[in-house]
Amino acid sequence: MDGAENRFTELYERHHGDVWRYVARRVVGSDVGDVVAEVFLVAWRRLGDVPSESALPWLYGVARLVLANEARGRRRWRELTLRVAAEPDQSMVVDHADEVISQRDVAVAFGQLAGADQEILRLVAWERLTAAEAAVVLGCSRATFAMRLMRARRRLRAHLDGVVSVEAGRTPRSAPSMSNWGG
Repeated sequence: MDGAENRFTELYERHHGDVWRYVARRVVGSDVGDVVAEVFLVAWRRLGDVPSESALPWLYGVARLVLANEARGRRRWRELTLRVAAEPDQSMVVDHADEVISQRDVAVAFGQLAGADQEILRLVAWERLTAAEAAVVLGCSRATFAMRLMRARRRLRAHLDGVVSVEAGRTPRSAPSMSNWGG
């Protein structure tokens, strides 16, 4: 094997599991393998652009873009299906987190956040990236990411307070811990 093949093999073996988990947290079913394959295809094609020191955040950034393309495709498909069927899509996924009230509260509050805020919190809580690594994924400076993270946490807390306040007999003091969300 030549140097490029060795570098790609090492990159793949070292980061495949992390990229798989990153994608699996964002899509459901058999699409995960397709998205991961696309990420590593881009990495192979742009191997010279993959930074040596921060390859994983770079791969997460590629995965984020691939997922965005996938989401646009799914959205177009849904719109076409709705136009053809002339009725709204009835397929809703039941949230099983309702069984555990504190998890439900966080899920509801998280779901009320804008997609950008959700992604920022996922990078910190689920992917356990540092601010510098997450900034690479989002293509912004560390300071910009830190400000976005602070604002996303503040908005999550506000939504969580609102969700918990609505619950009968519960006060914001009994809100679930947000330690997993970096705050």
